[in-house]
Amino acid sequence: MQQSRTRVVVFTDIHFTTAQPENGIDPVERFVTGLRHAIRFVPDIDHVVITGDLTNRGDLPSYQLLRKTLEEHETPVHLMIGNHDNRENFLEVFPEAPIDDNQFVQRILDTPHGRLVFLDTLDAPPYDYPRSHRGFMCDKRLAWFDTRLEEAGKQGCIVFMHHHPHPVGFRAMDTINLTNGDAFYAIAKKHGNVRHISCGHVHRTISGSHHGIPFSLFKSTVGQMPMTFESMNFQIETDEPPAYGIIDITEDSIIVHTEDFGLTDLAAIDR
Repeated sequence: MQQSRTRVVVFTDIHFTTAQPENGIDPVERFVTGLRHAIRFVPDIDHVVITGDLTNRGDLPSYQLLRKTLEEHETPVHLMIGNHDNRENFLEVFPEAPIDDNQFVQRILDTPHGRLVFLDTLDAPPYDYPRSHRGFMCDKRLAWFDTRLEEAGKQGCIVFMHHHPHPVGFRAMDTINLTNGDAFYAIAKKHGNVRHISCGHVHRTISGSHHGIPFSLFKSTVGQMPMTFESMNFQIETDEPPAYGIIDITEDSIIVHTEDFGLTDLAAIDR
């Protein structure tokens, strides 16, 4: 008999823009293709999450384009922000987005199989690039995270964040990860109820554990970071297949899948 589960589909780094994409990839077409793919082939989705870099430049027209796209597909989506986003512009276009008492784009969502915790790791304002491409959680955000885990008690928590909170082996991206990851992990370890961490930012599929806590990173729906570990160019990318993630949460386990949509004609197989 199959265990009951909570199923979360994760998109990240969709980089919407109204400008002509420099790499020739249409981010709207890519995201819509991925979203339709997930709706068609992934049964019983409970939640869809986009873990930041909703836009490429954080401009109002790009957020308006995202809102229009989501409304056309009538799929509830939990939106998060990343280093390419602008918190103020995002909230102007999505005023209903959940925020904490300090106006950060953070929230919790309790499910039958644990608490989902959504963190705001954007190190801005000021929007001072390239410095603000790195991630940072100020004392207010860390305190909010601490309280939410404490409230959860023995209930397991799955944490969603844009920036990876520890190095993952890509030199360039590891210079702009969550710069105070030690403070993040001090809180996560203190409570002992973080079951999994899901991130984006690197544009690669990466998994493992850090301080004994499992984590998974997913690829972008646009360009991917090439497998050049030592490169210091964090803007380089290659047109490898786009992907989304699937996280199945049960009482006993967390199973993580990644789907490189577009590689296989699943409709033909499904017939």
